[in-house]
Amino acid sequence: MTESPTPPTISVVVPSFNQASYLPQALDSILLQDYPRLELIVIDGGSTDGSVEILRSYSGRLTRWISEPDRGQTDAINRGFAMARGEIVAWLNSDDLYLAGSLRSAAEALQRNPELGMVYGDGVLVDSTGKVLDHHPYRTLSALDLLCFDVILQPTAFMRRHALQAVGGLDESYNLIMDHDLWVRLASRFPIEHVAEEWAVERTHPEAKTVALAAGFVHEAERLIRRAQEDAILSPLVMRHQRRIEASLEAFAARRLIDAGEYRQATRRFARAARREPRVAARYWYKVVQAGFSALGLGFAFEWYRRTRRKLQYRGERVAEGEAEQKPESGYNAGSNGA
Repeated sequence: MTESPTPPTISVVVPSFNQASYLPQALDSILLQDYPRLELIVIDGGSTDGSVEILRSYSGRLTRWISEPDRGQTDAINRGFAMARGEIVAWLNSDDLYLAGSLRSAAEALQRNPELGMVYGDGVLVDSTGKVLDHHPYRTLSALDLLCFDVILQPTAFMRRHALQAVGGLDESYNLIMDHDLWVRLASRFPIEHVAEEWAVERTHPEAKTVALAAGFVHEAERLIRRAQEDAILSPLVMRHQRRIEASLEAFAARRLIDAGEYRQATRRFARAARREPRVAARYWYKVVQAGFSALGLGFAFEWYRRTRRKLQYRGERVAEGEAEQKPESGYNAGSNGA
């Protein structure tokens, strides 16, 4: 890094529990980064699937690792953050991957602007085999955008440790949207910035919380907004933009209910979003169509369309073992955000 002879240390926390089939890829994607000052901490929740043996084989390259029961993913990440000493901190779930150069790019972005509390990049969504499902291009979001549930792909985010400490870390009362809650609190106190580069890969599979516990996201999102209404910094923002935020909450709930297979409920939530702010519902027309078709028993037609679109758009593109360390020279083509 040419800007400074001593680049900042980056601490990456990897929470894991019974993810032996994915864990080596995640660790390799961190260790093979071209970054000179790296702290890698793995917090395993007492896995019984061979993960401990994998961690022992990597122990010489890990800053620290433990394997013992914890109170869940959020607790594990906070425990890792408490051990971290880097100026920059991040976490990578054990079924996700970093793309080549992401740590260096994140550090450079934070060095360019000392006021930033967090930077994040674009990402790629893949299935359990590494097949590309979508590319996720983003933009720089405000606290209001985040309150309206514009999302950030979690593994693309890198934070200053002092900013994380200033907002109190992850809230362990959340099990599903603890990352989004953290982004809201960070954006309410510090500038955050998007960098238009693909930094990470998020893997979706039946065991992933975003799939297995989709309906639970709705309750946590509703609680997040209630708490924002009571927050001294966020409450004026909520009051000024109440209709947009309420409509966005309904649309977010609908999208998660689709993931849970609750299509009629999703359709009703989209209708409520349209009554509050039609532009919000129109923004997610693709998901409105999916909910409506599925509620009528025609979900197979929508799924056929989506599979065909992905097949034509990505033509079997994969992020497989080893490929996450080598970005294509031309980068990825931006695709639709399916969140």
